[in-house]
Amino acid sequence: MQPKLKNYAHLHLIVFIWGFTAVLGKLITINALPLVWYRMLIASVLILGYIGLKKMSLRVAPKIFLILAAAGIVIALHWVTFFMAIKVSNVSIALATMSTGAFFTAILEPILYKRKIIWYEVLFGLLVILGLLVIFNVETQYGLGILIALMSSFLAAIFSLINGKLIQTEKPTIISFYELSSGVLFLSIFLMFQKGFTKEFFELSIHDWTYIFILASVCTAYAFIASVKVMRYISPYTVMLTINLEPVYGIALAYLFIGDSERMKPFFYIGALIIIATVVANGLIKNRAKFKKSSRE
Repeated sequence: MQPKLKNYAHLHLIVFIWGFTAVLGKLITINALPLVWYRMLIASVLILGYIGLKKMSLRVAPKIFLILAAAGIVIALHWVTFFMAIKVSNVSIALATMSTGAFFTAILEPILYKRKIIWYEVLFGLLVILGLLVIFNVETQYGLGILIALMSSFLAAIFSLINGKLIQTEKPTIISFYELSSGVLFLSIFLMFQKGFTKEFFELSIHDWTYIFILASVCTAYAFIASVKVMRYISPYTVMLTINLEPVYGIALAYLFIGDSERMKPFFYIGALIIIATVVANGLIKNRAKFKKSSRE
């Protein structure tokens, strides 16, 4: 398998895992904030163990450390708002709304990466928004969930762009460790000020512990490092647009594991179809452009 194709296939596996992440978020009974705290803490410990096993150096430049810490706070807030959206609505609504990340990235990437705006990136981003509007118009009872998911989507776009820069110089495992540990430190400080570390906070059922461990290990420690690594070979915009397939995987998995509460109105699936078509169109145009460029060289 060609390296580029291998990385695209790996990216789709990661997105599939993230789709299952949303299902786990619905199955876990605790609130979004403690859920993310446990997720980041366990994942940080697992990654630290891997770093120790591989005898990697944790040394990074002070400037890079500050950027990693900021990115960790962003991803923590992204996950908290993402799971909040799932709790107040459902998996299907939260995942479909998260697809707006492509639109946010199309606007922000040219600013941070100092490149020209590509017209079809903006067009595809607007098509994703159109798909979202279709969904919103038929599922109005989930308005709050959609708004929270939009906030989460914006944070995800910022995070993706920050990591797109970091991966050029830093190792994925080190990036992941510092971001996750910074995120859990940020949440810990917030919880201490809110007096959130109560006895009940640490009393979890076996059911929740099992799902949280799967969430922290497979869906976070592995998927987090792998997603950062593929960004070395794939642009942040393409990564973000491919993540739009997360609703497809997640909605199918949610219906399989959760059942009728994830059954949506027909127009919801029309909106989702618009999003999927956008992903396919982006891939076709980018591949065609690269083929033309390589044929001229």
